[in-house]
Amino acid sequence: MIEAEWWEYDSADEMADAVAGDIGFIIESAIEARNEALLALPGGNTPLPIFARLAEAKLPWKRVTIVPGDERLVPMDNELSNVRSIARAFLPAGARVIPITADIADYKLAGNSADARLQDLHWPPDLVWLGMGSDGHTASIFNGPDMDDALNAPKARRAVGVMPEPLPAEAPVPRVTLTRSAILSARTILITIKGDEKRALLEQAIEAGHSSKLPIGRVLAEAEQPIDIHWCP
Repeated sequence: MIEAEWWEYDSADEMADAVAGDIGFIIESAIEARNEALLALPGGNTPLPIFARLAEAKLPWKRVTIVPGDERLVPMDNELSNVRSIARAFLPAGARVIPITADIADYKLAGNSADARLQDLHWPPDLVWLGMGSDGHTASIFNGPDMDDALNAPKARRAVGVMPEPLPAEAPVPRVTLTRSAILSARTILITIKGDEKRALLEQAIEAGHSSKLPIGRVLAEAEQPIDIHWCP
């Protein structure tokens, strides 16, 4: 049974304040324990106000390394790039932001390259922060022919290349993503979602667990740590 704790807010602003505070505490605790912090952050629009609040916090950012939990295979200056929004928020604060993709057209080879880059980091992450799409995908683990690669990669594997099927209309490009085992290795897993439809979908995925047809349900079903879910309308 997935152990999930829901945190509910009246507005996106209230959620942004709370989540930024929680992540700030995670960073401070990691640095106190290990003199560094490693975070894997999501793409999309929901995190942006949280990024802004968090980047304003007086934290020892020079000891913080941030990677995207997934990335689209586009140039880093493309608006679809996840690392672009992360870098815009946190590089000015002094954090180290590491892209996980290279200029490689073949998405499978791009996944190998991303895995190699992540192997150079001190693992496990202190935080993997996930979002969820309206189709139930999380990170870039989508339904499709590559989902099994992402779900069942060896534990040592940190990233794979994936081609969603069908390609999402808002970003019709191949991706690289953290594997399920890489996500679940994190010391803390946090999810942010907005809206009643996504809440109902996530509740359904959690209840179904291993039998879920949704990627997020399949990922979370293997979690051994409690999951913090932050939701607002």
